[in-house]
Amino acid sequence: MTPTTLYWIIFIGIALASWIISASLKRKFERYSKQPLGLTGREVAEKMLHDHGIYDVQITCIKGQLTDHYNPANKTVNLSDEVYHGANVSAAAVAAHECGHAVQHAQAYAPLKMRSALVPVVSFSSNWVTWIILGGLLLIGSGAGQMLLLIGIALYAMITLFSFITLPVEVNASQRAVTWLREAGITDNTTTEMASDALHAAAYTYVVAALSALATLVYYILIFLGSNRR
Repeated sequence: MTPTTLYWIIFIGIALASWIISASLKRKFERYSKQPLGLTGREVAEKMLHDHGIYDVQITCIKGQLTDHYNPANKTVNLSDEVYHGANVSAAAVAAHECGHAVQHAQAYAPLKMRSALVPVVSFSSNWVTWIILGGLLLIGSGAGQMLLLIGIALYAMITLFSFITLPVEVNASQRAVTWLREAGITDNTTTEMASDALHAAAYTYVVAALSALATLVYYILIFLGSNRR
């Protein structure tokens, strides 16, 4: 079996898994958005930040669906419109999760610091890796082609590393969110399970992304090793 055939088998498998997980995630968030809570996402975020002694993080409302994120550069918890205004389990879970990142930042959580440090490198790599590897493939068999492939592999390795460092960051933020929601009395036993289920479903998307990045990296490495045998 050639590296290309193996890659496409893995790629199709990962794409299928990604589609299944995304569909499941959407269904769960829609289901749990129908379970009302007493606070909106904005209010949940504000309370969680204040309960952790954080008063220098701004909560903003942004457009889009599932576009929620925490920006450590300007210390903002950015919530989509549905989460910001929603008073339900899904909104509370997402808002608390994003605030979990703010708590990580405030407490200098090591994996988050490492991920933040890699952002400039990953941004550069993402912009150039495709063109560098393409150049290596066009010149494959030559010294220049091998050098370009090696550089491309090094850049893509940084992207893959970033994907795997993201996993503990996201899982830890979800754990912080679920624990706080329960201890703060925002959710009861039933709604805590719902929030946990929704965030677990979201975490699987990061697992698939990391595995996809790893599969692509291995594929490029196999191409490089094959070019050396020519």
